Amino acid sequence: MKIGIITGSIRENRVNLDVAEWVKKLAINRQDNDDVEYEIIDIKQFDLPVFAEPTSPAYTDELIEKEKQLPWSQKMTDQDGYIFIAPEYNHGIPSALKNALDFLYHELNDKAAGIVSYGSSGGVRSAEQLRSVLSEFQVAHVRTNPALSIFYDFDYPNLNPSSAQKETVETMIDQLIPWTEAMIEVRNKKSANS
Repeated sequence: MKIGIITGSIRENRVNLDVAEWVKKLAINRQDNDDVEYEIIDIKQFDLPVFAEPTSPAYTDELIEKEKQLPWSQKMTDQDGYIFIAPEYNHGIPSALKNALDFLYHELNDKAAGIVSYGSSGGVRSAEQLRSVLSEFQVAHVRTNPALSIFYDFDYPNLNPSSAQKETVETMIDQLIPWTEAMIEVRNKKSANS
């Protein structure tokens, strides 16, 4: 089973990768078996243009930016589940993350996701907006949302999460694993019936 840890920021001097590395370490230490692989997938590495396609990928495979979109699409297709690292920018989801998701649709269908947010209010508004977007993609997102405060969980710019945040990430992972397994079965049944 493969779970991608998706960065949500491409800004210079971002702490997003630090949060992703911390979550990955907790996830690897949490698992009871070797059946789960975790990979950090950095949206900055895909250099996606601004989404300006005439039609949503939900309705067509004919994208103008297909060559640039293809490696991103393939990487997301290869994952069975996701953990999104979602900072809050101006009370919402980062534009780079929303833009990257706009290039996808079928790649995410019937998969599971967890969200780790951060910001001045724990990034909860970003997480809630991301939940709405993921629902449109038919992604089953788990309830627990670790919400890191830049005031209490960082010695900014260094990450310094509390033990309570560590426990919340572990709870989110414990919820994500069975949901990811269940969604694999959903995809297998759909595939067998088509």
